[in-house]
Amino acid sequence: MSMKEAYVKKLQSKMDEWNAEIDKLKAKADSADADVQLEYYKKIEELRKMQNDANQKLDELKEASDGAWEDLKAGVDNAWDSLSSSFKSAASHFR
Repeated sequence: MSMKEAYVKKLQSKMDEWNAEIDKLKAKADSADADVQLEYYKKIEELRKMQNDANQKLDELKEASDGAWEDLKAGVDNAWDSLSSSFKSAASHFR
């Protein structure tokens, strides 16, 4: 397995983990009071947008040649760090 393939596999695994976290937040939102539901749904929407952005970066990375993927890695890392921070923030806020 190349470095690129290992990196993509690691990011895809993290994306799957974040999907599960969003599903958990949605389940909590569905059973919460109306006021809290709005807050949950707003945060879920923000997380989905960030996740879509990160997914686009991942797709670009997958399509990149073995030589060019290193150039894209910095942008992908930034998107992932931002999304990871947002997930941690949301998770701690709604516990």
